[in-house]
Amino acid sequence: MTTIGLIGSGNIGGTVARLAVAAGYDVVLSNSRGPETLRDLVGELGPKARAATAAEAAAAGDIVVVTVPLKAYDNVPAEPLAGKVVIDTNNYYPERDGRIEALDNAETTTGELLQRHLTGAKVIKGFNNIWFEHLATLGRPAGSPDRSALPVAGDDAAAKLVVTEFLDRIGYDTVDIGPLAENWRTQRDTPVYVGVYGPYGAAGTGASADDVRKAVGEAKR
Repeated sequence: MTTIGLIGSGNIGGTVARLAVAAGYDVVLSNSRGPETLRDLVGELGPKARAATAAEAAAAGDIVVVTVPLKAYDNVPAEPLAGKVVIDTNNYYPERDGRIEALDNAETTTGELLQRHLTGAKVIKGFNNIWFEHLATLGRPAGSPDRSALPVAGDDAAAKLVVTEFLDRIGYDTVDIGPLAENWRTQRDTPVYVGVYGPYGAAGTGASADDVRKAVGEAKR
């Protein structure tokens, strides 16, 4: 069985862990404060979950979800992620992360920053454009008429297929928006960011693959 490693276990990380366990995956969770601080979450998730250090979660995961504040991206352990599929959920919030000139000048993207740090990994941008409460509630079985879709960007076609299968199993269709450099189209304040699934702070209404494609196409830099 595929194991999902999580580097970061906050709102998005915890939600992905819950969805993964419900879909039958094993999960290994980590955060910056140590495994002992994840006791309650692991207890909630049950026997398919365990807590570990970030390096241990990176080593254990067949797919590893990096969901830390962007300012901490260069603390993600690179060596154990070599050759692995990494889902990058990071967004740039200058008020939290400080100013990053290369992002302010549109010289690069958040996903490319992480890929540059994780030189041996296969980074796919995903989960960064949906509010965690909507992510928790909008998943539907394959073929459901009200199934929502999530955009992904990445440079490795095989890695995208791995992520597409994972998203399908946790209840979501996938919209491939192109190479990793295109992940700016799903960042904060773009049309596909949060609101396409319903108002922030309210129940989600969902977004089909067509809805997501349209919103992604409307993004302007």
